[in-house]
Amino acid sequence: MKKYDYLIVGSGLFGSVFAYEANKRGKKVLVIDKRDHIGGNCYTKNEDGIVVHVYGAHIFHTSKLDTWDYVNNLTPFKPFINSPIANYKGELYNLPFNMNTFYQLWKVKTPQEALEKIQSTRVDYKDPKNLEEQALKLAGKDIYEKLIKGYTEKQWGRDCKDLPSFIIKRVPLRMTFDNNYFNDTYQGIPFGGYTKLFEALLKDIEVRLNIDYFSNKEELDSLADKIVYTGPIDAFFNYSLGKLEYRTVEFKNERHNIESYQGNAVVNYTDRETPWTRIIEHKHFEGNITDFTIISKEYSIAWDESKEPYYPVNDEKNSTLFNKYLELTKDTPNVIFGGRLGQYKYYNMDQVIEVALDVVNKEFR
Repeated sequence: MKKYDYLIVGSGLFGSVFAYEANKRGKKVLVIDKRDHIGGNCYTKNEDGIVVHVYGAHIFHTSKLDTWDYVNNLTPFKPFINSPIANYKGELYNLPFNMNTFYQLWKVKTPQEALEKIQSTRVDYKDPKNLEEQALKLAGKDIYEKLIKGYTEKQWGRDCKDLPSFIIKRVPLRMTFDNNYFNDTYQGIPFGGYTKLFEALLKDIEVRLNIDYFSNKEELDSLADKIVYTGPIDAFFNYSLGKLEYRTVEFKNERHNIESYQGNAVVNYTDRETPWTRIIEHKHFEGNITDFTIISKEYSIAWDESKEPYYPVNDEKNSTLFNKYLELTKDTPNVIFGGRLGQYKYYNMDQVIEVALDVVNKEFR
């Protein structure tokens, strides 16, 4: 008889939710993580009174009350509305694209004036062949050149003419003066940071940090009846079919002895020349009161095995390769693959939780 019912590889949202639910059902669980902390990329830490989102800003948002209640029953959330600002060569614009943005671009004051201006700048491609053509068709030249082109090229590391059109399926154009980035009913951040959420999920569960699964795979596999794997699916199969592509993010933190650096939690830099994609000022997420501030400049860079993968590149080539790896999972019935990396899909946090709970319900029905 093995020591554990489940070995869970990775303490991010999928792994931690599965561990919590399995533990509630009386299963013996071991969670391992190669990092020195729990929470994956949602990890936060308190630095002299400021809660820092170590791997980038995370704002929880959902329109499902049961999902909102699920996280709030673990730790209380502070309401937070994400209202980012775009900085294009020193010009400031509200995001998402709304009447405030259109006034800043063209001085239009009514939705009808805005619609007419957008329509006058659109380019009518009948069959857009790349992201640039698709964006020009949907949003027009002014919005594309100032608020989409540079940011997108930095995010993907490619010219917009070299990106497929389906990446930008639609451009949300709001005809209201509403700077709320998300449309969801419930939006917020845990009081004290996301680590509080993971501490609640993993309470009374055995967790081992600084453990590299692949360095000890045979020994670790022998400990449990089943494996829940949340790392890159191609790495699990030793890249036998080739490597999937990811984008990753590099952070450069700065501490400034002023009360506020930019006056907002998130400022996107949408020109191509500025090397970072955005600046996060952490204290504005929770309104931390300090006489100094901490900012993080984010740089979107190419991924290699020495870096943490962040975003799957869900283009046609990579989706085809992922489906081939998915076929291989049929030969590993004792392994559950989950999360952004295990399922090679860009999930929001609420979606990860909902998928994890679906897997739990199927596993324990």
